[in-house]
Amino acid sequence: MKRQALLIALLVLVCSLFSEERRLLTMEEAILSRELIPQSYQVKWSSDYPTEYLHTEDSVTYAINIRTGKQRQVSDIVATKQHKAHAILKENNISWLTEDSIEIPITQFDDSNIVCGQAVSRNEFSCMQGLFPSPDNSRLGFYVKDETYVSSFPLLDITTRTGTANNIKYPMIGMPSEQLRFGIYDVVKNQTIYLDITDFTNERYLTNPTWSLDSKTVYIQVMNREQKSLNLNAYDAITGEYISTLLTEQNDKYLEPNQPLYFIDNNRFIYTTDNRDGYYNLYIYSLSTKQLERLTKVNADVEYFAHDQKYVYYYSSEISPAERHLFRVNINSGKITRLTHAEGWHTCQLSPDKRYFTDNYSSLNTPRVVAVGSTDGKFYRELFRADDSSRDYNFAPIELGTVKSADGKYDNHYRLIRPLDFDSTKQYPVILYVYGGPHTQLVRNNYQANLRRWEMYMAQRGYVVFVMDNRGTPNHGAEYARANHRQCGVVEMQDQMAGIQWLMSHSWVDNDRIGVHGWSYGGFMTISLMTNYPEIFKVGVAGGPVIDWKWYEVMYGERYMETPATNSDGLEAVSLMNRAKDLKGKLLICQGLIDNVVLYQHSLNFLNACITHNIPVDYFIYPRAEHNVMGKDRVHLMQKVTDYFEDYLK
Repeated sequence: MKRQALLIALLVLVCSLFSEERRLLTMEEAILSRELIPQSYQVKWSSDYPTEYLHTEDSVTYAINIRTGKQRQVSDIVATKQHKAHAILKENNISWLTEDSIEIPITQFDDSNIVCGQAVSRNEFSCMQGLFPSPDNSRLGFYVKDETYVSSFPLLDITTRTGTANNIKYPMIGMPSEQLRFGIYDVVKNQTIYLDITDFTNERYLTNPTWSLDSKTVYIQVMNREQKSLNLNAYDAITGEYISTLLTEQNDKYLEPNQPLYFIDNNRFIYTTDNRDGYYNLYIYSLSTKQLERLTKVNADVEYFAHDQKYVYYYSSEISPAERHLFRVNINSGKITRLTHAEGWHTCQLSPDKRYFTDNYSSLNTPRVVAVGSTDGKFYRELFRADDSSRDYNFAPIELGTVKSADGKYDNHYRLIRPLDFDSTKQYPVILYVYGGPHTQLVRNNYQANLRRWEMYMAQRGYVVFVMDNRGTPNHGAEYARANHRQCGVVEMQDQMAGIQWLMSHSWVDNDRIGVHGWSYGGFMTISLMTNYPEIFKVGVAGGPVIDWKWYEVMYGERYMETPATNSDGLEAVSLMNRAKDLKGKLLICQGLIDNVVLYQHSLNFLNACITHNIPVDYFIYPRAEHNVMGKDRVHLMQKVTDYFEDYLK
């Protein structure tokens, strides 16, 4: 009897373990997106011992031998070299602060329209910084931006008693833009010179400044405002004089230089472009022969990672546009070695001597894995494998797949989540989450396919959630990326509709209950889909939407849509001002009042057009939010988005 009772008790315990109810996401958890991925296992390289990696656990750092796995405790991680003298920014000017804390002005402009040492071109073309120290720290390069002729736009600050208009400089398509110069400050001579740049008009772009290894030459990729012509120029860093043009680029659609030069030695550097062979590839330029030779001969987009004197290391999408893998190529022979092999999206670090690398990766059903390998491809060992961070949550399965683009030439990657307790005999409402614009890839073969947890939150509440990348997004080559030129939204909608039609072919989809949600470019896509396909999309929530590209910034907008002078028909065709009358479904627009990316001018004008045509539309302002609504505002926002679908789509 005792044995029988024990067996019964054990059976009850086992059953209770298997029947333990896993919980649903809360809204606060849902908006944290990818924060479920474990981050506790951190790996760094020891600079003193390149054959060791450093791991910190419970505030104690251990050095672990790559080959043997033996570990020793160390006091601290690699010390960083500190420079006591450095540049400082004061309002719109730059000063040099010496080791003795003496402040020496580098620029002294009184005009508030002139901005020095800060990012330019609204951060396009990788213009994310404004200061460029030379390799030997003897000179400092810097941008000077003149916004005298750039129009201003008022953003309303409601926190003051009577309200305050904060005017920001915002160059719109076809209107006057900023004018750039590039200065160089000589620390020893306490002298500033400016480069003699004469290419194109004054509204040109000065992109990716790169110093020579000896700090005597500055290389700048100078591009015209139309973004169709580029000169890679060399300038004397001592006198500012123009030396020569090393190469030129021309494209009838647009150029987009996003990478600086990477010098291998004093004579050779690595150059990146997608304008010569149809994909982002790496090239070697020789200063002595003035020849450019393709280094990565693959029909896939690649991204520079690192180099030494013999090899160049790079990420490639050649296995799949939804995956990223590390490769190396021999500079002299061109021999390519694949260094990561496991399915998924890989992020790596090289040891100081370039003999080893750490590999941090995941794939759809594989949470974070950390491994170490040798760059000759002969050694690879797993260090850590994370648990499934969603194990305590009642997550529905995530499907990763492809649908043919509308033109039949490409495979567009999607992720699909069916509702909890899915029953193929029932029909469910659908939410399409969309972005669709340049530079953003929503679907990757990493842990849970790049999931935004709000999608799972909605799947837990009975929705089919569908996300798909379309033509115009990255990692498929130049033709794919430039497919939307002069007609933003057109091919993107065609591809999204190909995905929706595929989805609607399944019996478990309720074709009368399809909704769409997106932000920024995705807000533009949301309203575009609702007004161009009103018979399909019944409910939509558009955040910070572009309504008419003529109100958008010069740098981004002219690249894809050109100007009213050169593409008036295209601008008119995709303007949502012309589509307000076609809105049939329920639409909520959410807008940050102090959004300095997509100005509230867009959404307010669309509201006005809806009023003109007697079209009902819902609108919600976040008075203290910029373009990306954050913090408590975001919890409120996503609850409002959720409630809108619950009220009108479910």
